[in-house]
Amino acid sequence: MRTALAVGADGDAPMPFSSAEIEAGRKLFAADWQFVAAAGTLERLPPMRGVEIAFAGRSNVGKSSLINALTGRKALARTSHTPGRTQELIFFQATPALALVDMPGYGYAEAPKAKVAAWTALIHDYLAGRANLARVYVLIDARHGLKDADADVLKTLGVAAVSYQIVLTKADQVKPAELEKKISETAAVIQKRAAAFPEIIVTSSREGSGLPEFRAAIARLLKERA
Repeated sequence: MRTALAVGADGDAPMPFSSAEIEAGRKLFAADWQFVAAAGTLERLPPMRGVEIAFAGRSNVGKSSLINALTGRKALARTSHTPGRTQELIFFQATPALALVDMPGYGYAEAPKAKVAAWTALIHDYLAGRANLARVYVLIDARHGLKDADADVLKTLGVAAVSYQIVLTKADQVKPAELEKKISETAAVIQKRAAAFPEIIVTSSREGSGLPEFRAAIARLLKERA
């Protein structure tokens, strides 16, 4: 079972990380991560500095849980069983070199239309105008795979020419054969999209699988952008 690996878009070969990269990722996320800003409008966005990476996904896909697991903080990002809880862009930092951005969840049909429209406009404006945004990690629930709402977001990211990478969450809740199927199905979709990074990261926040590789991937990205 490959839940501890970032797998290639062909679904066959794992994305290799050296022991030095794994250690660099560990050190990066062992730092003292703190909440720094919440922005519900473009005017409230913090000044651009260093590199930003953003986490996107359907409501309750596990964004906050993954951010908490990556940083080793149980309550850095608020988790909730109530869809649509995150309504702003939430920024976290431990070093001026890197900021993590928790984006509002999408695909919550019961949210008021005006609120959904406001979130959507904010996200579109952020994606289009944030020059230091290096990558968006699009979280997909491994139990369900890509949905129509995800496809809309991938299209938006493609139009904005923002690099993004798929992260499968809750892999511990899927049987190995079904997980392999979801990886293959997702790989087939992203192969057709120019803005998509070719590897798929497979994680479980609850078990911790895939997190060392995810941290290493972010450390590698940060080094490449330096």
